[in-house]
Amino acid sequence: VSRGRGFLLSLTYSLGMAIVYTLLGVAAGLAGEGLAAALQNPWVLGAFALLIVAMAMSMFGFYELQLPSGLQSRLANASGRQSGGKLVGVFAMGAISALIVGPCVAAPLAGALVYISQTRDVLVGGAALFAMAAGMSIPLLLVGLSAGSLLPRAGAWMESVKRLFGVLMLAMALWLVSPVLPAMVQMLGWAALLLGYGFYLLRKHKHWVAMAAGAAFALLGGIQLVGAATGGRDALAPLAHLTGGVHQGLAFKRIKTVDDLDRELANTGGKTVMLDFYADWCVSCKEMEKLTFVDPAVQAKLANTILLQVDVTANDAADKAMLKRFRLFGPPGIILFGADGVEIPDSRIIGYQNPEKFLASLARLP
Repeated sequence: VSRGRGFLLSLTYSLGMAIVYTLLGVAAGLAGEGLAAALQNPWVLGAFALLIVAMAMSMFGFYELQLPSGLQSRLANASGRQSGGKLVGVFAMGAISALIVGPCVAAPLAGALVYISQTRDVLVGGAALFAMAAGMSIPLLLVGLSAGSLLPRAGAWMESVKRLFGVLMLAMALWLVSPVLPAMVQMLGWAALLLGYGFYLLRKHKHWVAMAAGAAFALLGGIQLVGAATGGRDALAPLAHLTGGVHQGLAFKRIKTVDDLDRELANTGGKTVMLDFYADWCVSCKEMEKLTFVDPAVQAKLANTILLQVDVTANDAADKAMLKRFRLFGPPGIILFGADGVEIPDSRIIGYQNPEKFLASLARLP
């Protein structure tokens, strides 16, 4: 593959992603709905995961995924060695990826969506979202531009790479459905995948690199299995409960409706209030829980603050009403209120923040 061809394929994929990303963003801005939440229900996630598993099975040689020979021949004759068809396929892959990547609403995207919903300027808002997607594509374009110079020659090693990508696709499928799976099921799934691939490498390959990789995968899978068997419930830290590494996070009071929030804000008792928007499928929300809310300095800063949390995982009418009240399009989002129950101006926190940055944001609390 030439550099030009690699760059063209990367550009085609990126355009598919950027166009759909822009259209979804404009639709979300105009509708004022959290499309990310709608795409993160168990049925949609399960469908995507099954599709990825089906593709992974073809990487292991169970079957070949290709067009019927008759249609393939017609496409070949019509498009000149299928070059056009390949570009269309790559474009479609990029478009589909826009539906499953980035379920959390980051600060720049939230700003663009708010701008569209308030001004109805679809042209400027859509252009901003397209530019954001194009920026996300730059690393992919650079990789495509290097095609032919960084890749080794074809050989038997490609079968091993093919199986590795099959394992990675299975891991992606498990990661996609992890927000709706119990923690123990997640850990057992990772254990099965890691142990299975690790033992395969140890049994089928004699090269020291493959054997070392197999041992590493088997060890990681064993750690997940031990963690699940001993009561661990965090796939990212399966043995933390045994080593004393589990840190207590913030103790939030869960609320559901706008009326619940109004009652809490009317009875602050002279304390400030922090309202956290959370969802089970929101990766940034989990990062805030595991990395930011456990920080001692953060907990000390919020010691005299009422901590409220609304779980919008269900995306039902009450959740939508709560999001609409604050013109939010999805989690993560944190709203700060003064002791009078009024939102502190310019104090909203959108997206993940590490403890240092979060403490700086909390400086706006009286």
